[in-house]
Amino acid sequence: MAKKTSALKARLSRIKILLCDVDGVLTDGSVFIGAAGEFKPFNIQDGFGLVLLRRAGLKIGWVSARPSAATKSRARELKINFLIQQKDRYSKVAAVEKLLAQEELSWDEVCFVGDDIVDLGPLQRAGVAVAVANAVREAKAAAHFVTRAAGGRGAVREVAEMILKAQGKWDAIVAHYTK
Repeated sequence: MAKKTSALKARLSRIKILLCDVDGVLTDGSVFIGAAGEFKPFNIQDGFGLVLLRRAGLKIGWVSARPSAATKSRARELKINFLIQQKDRYSKVAAVEKLLAQEELSWDEVCFVGDDIVDLGPLQRAGVAVAVANAVREAKAAAHFVTRAAGGRGAVREVAEMILKAQGKWDAIVAHYTK
């Protein structure tokens, strides 16, 4: 177990960008549709984890196969660096590769968080592949790590803290909030 933990920590220390799916990862997968439009429940701790990563110098991107005004609004509020909404394309790999080329990053510098088979391409390539606790079997099999928390219930915050701790940035962040 210690060897696996040490290997994961080494991988996490190289991460420069966190990319994740939206529905089922940043939300619990629920979508509420009514006369006023679409609503999604986003977890506030996940959002704050993303803010902390951004403040620590990491880039953040969301890669979704389903365009949504609610997703766009939440991304804008959190100042997410990159929002890719693909309109149900089969593979997210090409979109991520275009982003990595633009940012001069490699797959080894990516932590990707997913939950379903649409996320398998990035999960299989990422330096750190993470599946949320309620992910499908195939996503969990492709992951280096499976969160304790479910999607939309703190899984992304769990990943954010893991990255910040592996990079030696967590204690300074905590100290900032004790002043």
